[in-house]
Amino acid sequence: MQHSDKSLDAKTLEAMTPLERSNMMALVVDALEATAEKAYEIGDDRFAENSISLANIIISCADDLVVGNLPAAELLLQQGIALLSLFQGEPQTATLH
Repeated sequence: MQHSDKSLDAKTLEAMTPLERSNMMALVVDALEATAEKAYEIGDDRFAENSISLANIIISCADDLVVGNLPAAELLLQQGIALLSLFQGEPQTATLH
């Protein structure tokens, strides 16, 4: 694995420029939309709808969040990342006892 001259340093939203915040939000939205598509493919409609809903909330609030309300932006990004981490990518089967 090669390392570029440019290192990726972790930053808080407060330390990011508005462009970096916007890019971070776009990355999470893109991932939520891609995950929703995969969830629909495997029949997990509820997960897909939740992903799309959260992506739409982030999109609709993006301008305000990028330049102003950082706590809200942070919360929405955390929720988006948490939702993405829950996706297992395979059909869910119900277990009957």
